[in-house]
Amino acid sequence: MTKRAKYNWTYGLAVITFFFGLQILFFPDTSGNRELSYKVFLDTLKSGEVEKAVIFQDRIVGQFRERKDTTNQELTDAPSTPWRIRIPSIEEQVKRQFTVSRIPDMKDEQLLDLLNQSGVDYKGQFENNSIRNFFLNWILPFLVLMLIWRLIYSRMGPGNPMIDLGRNKAKIQAEKPKDPVKFTDVAGVDEAVEEVKELVEFLKTPKKYTQLGGKLPKGVLLVGPPGTGKTLLAKAVAGEAGVPFFSLSGSDFVEMFVGIGAARVRDLFNQAKAQAPCIIFIDEIDAIGKRRAQNTAYGGYDERENTLNQLLVEMDGFDANSGVIIMAATNRPDVLDPALLRPGRFDRQVLVDKPDMKGREQIFKVHTRKLKLSAKTDLKRLAAQTPGFAGAEIANVCNEAAILAVRNNREEVTMGDFEAAIERVIAGLEKKNKLINEKERKIVAYHESGHAIVGYFSPGADEVQKVSIVPRGIGALGYTLQMPLEDRYLMSKSELLGKIKGLLGGRAAEELIFGEVSTGASNDLERVAQLARNMIVVYGMSDKLPNISLVNKSNPGFLGQAAGLERRSEYIEKQIDEEASQIINQCYAEAKQLLSEKRDLLEKMAHILLDQEVIGHEEIKKILGEKKQPA
Repeated sequence: MTKRAKYNWTYGLAVITFFFGLQILFFPDTSGNRELSYKVFLDTLKSGEVEKAVIFQDRIVGQFRERKDTTNQELTDAPSTPWRIRIPSIEEQVKRQFTVSRIPDMKDEQLLDLLNQSGVDYKGQFENNSIRNFFLNWILPFLVLMLIWRLIYSRMGPGNPMIDLGRNKAKIQAEKPKDPVKFTDVAGVDEAVEEVKELVEFLKTPKKYTQLGGKLPKGVLLVGPPGTGKTLLAKAVAGEAGVPFFSLSGSDFVEMFVGIGAARVRDLFNQAKAQAPCIIFIDEIDAIGKRRAQNTAYGGYDERENTLNQLLVEMDGFDANSGVIIMAATNRPDVLDPALLRPGRFDRQVLVDKPDMKGREQIFKVHTRKLKLSAKTDLKRLAAQTPGFAGAEIANVCNEAAILAVRNNREEVTMGDFEAAIERVIAGLEKKNKLINEKERKIVAYHESGHAIVGYFSPGADEVQKVSIVPRGIGALGYTLQMPLEDRYLMSKSELLGKIKGLLGGRAAEELIFGEVSTGASNDLERVAQLARNMIVVYGMSDKLPNISLVNKSNPGFLGQAAGLERRSEYIEKQIDEEASQIINQCYAEAKQLLSEKRDLLEKMAHILLDQEVIGHEEIKKILGEKKQPA
């Protein structure tokens, strides 16, 4: 039971006990008294059976005399002793009591005469009901209303969404945490770290930078692909500076109610100014910072634009020397409003790009600090096997490797665990229990062998690291792992053609061995078509349309979306399609010719794959021998 639930139970029990006490105090229980009619009361009184009476204004409460128990011989025959006194029980006393409603016409003198004649011990008592009536009519209803209001208000506390609509949802790290993020925890983005290190000096010693008349930067925009460490870098700035850190997402400003986003922006900046110097970090700022529409319908209202306008006003409104620095992160800088990116708002834009090989090695060192590694673990080799990986993906690889080591009951994380984790991230989960008939298994073996051989002997193709016919992922029945041995930022035409040949090698092997092709090359054909078209319309590597780029959007962001293409005419589109088809057909013919020359190697590798299912890098070299590049 949680602390809040325990408090609610205690509070409810106390309220119930209080009301039961009030009922006992103001409404005594008279259910045990016998209700007598006035005639029976007079007869009883005349017969001398009444012992005591209390006279109220509207009733008489009395008590019968104790009757001698003649059936109890033990009591009647017992000798009289001074200490043997029979004390009636509470139950007997209650049974002897009675109550009578008084007759209004009867005078008190007559009643007193009858009581005196019967020898009744009586007394009068004046019952004042004013206090009880005041409590019942005024105090009790007020207490009930207060209780109901208290219960309703407790459910509309700080956690109630209706109460907190206008408040910002920033997570405030006002106190210095026990284990703050430092710049040593950020690896692989050294240039970005150097850019933001100056912000720490701004926050610690602002006078150092303003003594010459300069102004502190108001905003820093971190741009880069997902998973590269933009949020981690912002936390490192706050951890190094030791200042309050306001962290929230761009979507936290947007609600279904009009005006809530602008109210939250105002509340955020008011809190930040009160705790300056501090850092405001807005993750995914493109949720509210998108370019404002130019063709909005007349009379329409856009809550997102209203929130953006308020953000622009607030960024202009506070003093640059107040010590409030705004940091934001996005992977879509191309969609941000130009007013948000102008000087005076986000003065600096810092690129947090994917790490190179050296950076990946540093990231592996950071994420393997707490892992028990075997002595043979080579982080540099792991960095070479993960080109294009972002920091988050490398962290996932390290975690998956540790899980695999535990699953296999090993006391250390080995190199094999890391390589298996890399394959799992790239190709998906291995499905050893998936049943494939022998014919399809044979087709997959020749298909993957064709990829490996063409990729191995084609100039410009990536190095073949591994070949497998074990099903992985959603639909892959096998895969050939090809990775470059170093980071590449430029690619020549021959290298792109080598990639296309390697992708078409599987389909060419099927046609060469079985005389027909299967549906297993569908993904290969999609990648081939995209590469061939990009050679013509993006890179200008065309024979019919040389040195012409048909891309009208040079910066599509960091989400990997395709660049926008400009359709100029049907003639040019026809030229593009014809040349793309010509490139693909030429590469396919060369791949098929290469496999025909290396058919013995194709047969050998396919049979080994059928026996072992997986072939590693070193074994591939032994099977295929030395490369002989054509002159």
